[in-house]
Parts: sequence; structure tokens; C-alpha cells
Amino acid sequence: MTQPSAAPLLDPRFTRLKDWLAALPAEIRPDLDGFTPVSSDASARRYFRLAGPPGGAKGSLIAMDAPPPEKCREFIQVADLMTQAGVRVPRILAADLERGFMLLTDLGKLAYIDVLQGETPNPDAPALMQGALDTLIDWQRASRPGVLPEFGEAFLRREMALFPEWYLGRHLGLDPNGEALRAILDPLFTRLVQSALAQPRVFMHRDFMPRNLMLPQPAADTPGTLIRPGVLDFQDAVYGPIGYDPISLFRDALISWDDEFELDCLVRYWQRARAAGLPVRDDFAEFFREMEWMGLQRHLKILGLFARLQYRDGKPRYLADTPRFIGYARKVALRYRELAPLARLFDMIEGRQAQVGYTF
Repeated sequence: MTQPSAAPLLDPRFTRLKDWLAALPAEIRPDLDGFTPVSSDASARRYFRLAGPPGGAKGSLIAMDAPPPEKCREFIQVADLMTQAGVRVPRILAADLERGFMLLTDLGKLAYIDVLQGETPNPDAPALMQGALDTLIDWQRASRPGVLPEFGEAFLRREMALFPEWYLGRHLGLDPNGEALRAILDPLFTRLVQSALAQPRVFMHRDFMPRNLMLPQPAADTPGTLIRPGVLDFQDAVYGPIGYDPISLFRDALISWDDEFELDCLVRYWQRARAAGLPVRDDFAEFFREMEWMGLQRHLKILGLFARLQYRDGKPRYLADTPRFIGYARKVALRYRELAPLARLFDMIEGRQAQVGYTF
């Protein structure tokens, strides 16, 4: 999810959404006098905050406009799975799946990113990130095969193919099918696929990052304590590598962490996951390598995706975040000998002197 737009668009879909809300039963029908845009995202979804029913329970509600083929059915399915796992997600009050409208409970106005981007280091960061990782463990413990789509080889390769097509090709003007590039990328993609498929498999959120985690509020029965975060944007959940979501939390588009803090949090996650019976590796070093390689797959996908958002979809703001992801990818590529050709590729792209001593 991204920053809200300035005002609701007075387009036919917005009018139909408002008419649908007006026809809902009085006990859940929101006050239609004020629509506040909450956020939109890289897809066609958009969200609006409204006051709750006049004379009803206090609090606001969220109207979702998710035009088909956006994943409304998947949203409902995953919301149910997460609720069963003890994860706090929006409650679905009403839905029109054919038109792509939903009315949801509101998890609040502050996301993790709103507070973590401020003071550095943020004194609340350790508790917030621990709460996020504990929530992730609850979600992963509920895992079982055959429920969510498989995040398999075809999926992995389809995502990575965005990098040469859109970032290297469309954005940088290179030939994505050139012999020199393919000599680097083909074996790299195979290594990343093999590493991902070798990992134990669990439920994956796929966008488990600070902008999709809502700030926990003080627990009503224990003043001063924090409950776990609310979770948003889970409709793309799949069944796949256990290291995907933990590394995604720390290598985000809008905030970066120092290595010491990241490593400390991931060690704590690994310890808690083992205690909870999750199938993490016995050796943390092996687990960390798998996470980093999984994160690299995601970074390459995002570089291509952000370029596609600009050139195909007319959403240029995402491309400004690519330097951070190049930094993440370069750091991983420099850490592992097998990935050194990718580091040199970035060096060549950016006109840098090669920082590794290996040759093709």
C-alpha cells in the first residue's frame, strides 16, 4: 500500500461503490457524508475510510474498491485462514465479489512505516519488529499443503523474468536476450530457484513489510502492553519457502536497517521458530544464506516490477525506490562467491569498478 491520493476519483466505479454502500443494512451501513482516501497500491485496488453507522458502534470502516480481476475471493480466503491462526486482520462486513466491493473493519491509521521512518534508531523498533515476527510465526504454524497456491519453479522464474525484460531491457536499454547477459542471468536464476525449492514450505504472506503492518494499540486488559500488529494486503498469499517473509520484513523499499539490528532480530526469529516447531534449519548460517538468496529473488523481481509500473502502467513513483533494492541485491551478491557475476553486472550497469576478484 502507498500514500493516499488527494481525493476520491469521481469516476463510474466510485459512484457504484457509493451506491452499493448505501444499499447495505443499516446496522453496518457507514456514514456516506465523508470519504477519505486511505491508500492505493501498485495494483488497481484503492481504499476509503468512512465513519461507522450513525448511532452505531464507534469507530471507522474501510471501503475497498478492487475491480476484477483483483483477488477478492483470495482476500476472503486468506483473511479466514489468518483469523484462525490468531492473526489480527480486517473483518469483512460485506462483499460483492462480482463487482469487487468490500466493507471492512478499520485496523487503525498508523502503519509500522509511519513510526519507524522517524527517529533513528527508533526506541520502539525492537518491540515492534518482535511483535511482527511473533505474528509471522503464528501464521506459519497454521501452514498446511494444498490450501494456497504453490510458490514453485514456474512462479519463481516468471517473477525473475521481470528483471531482464523491464529493468535491464526497457529501463536501461540493454538487450535482455543478449548472450553476455544470459550467461550471467541463466545460471543465477537456476541457483536461486534451487535454493528456494530446497527450503521447507509454509504459508507466505508475500508482502510482509512495515507498510502492511498496522501499529498495535495498548491492550485493553493490560495498560501499557502491546498487542501484535494488524496485517493488511495478504490476498497474494501462497505456500512456499519459509525464509521469504522474514527477510522481506527487513529489506523494504522505504526503510533499511543496520546489519547488527537485522541479524539480531532474525536470530531471535529463528530461535522462536524452532521452539514453535517450525521447520527452520538447525544451522542458523544455512538458514540465513537461504533467506538472503530468497530475498535476492524478490529484489530482482521488484526491480523489474517497478520498471513495468512506470513504462506499462504509468506509475512512475515506484522507480525512485530502485536504488535501495539495487543496494540490497549488490550486498548479497558480494557476500557469496556463487553470486559474484551479478555483482559485476551491477558494476557494469552503474559504471563502477568491479569490487570482487572473480572472473566469468
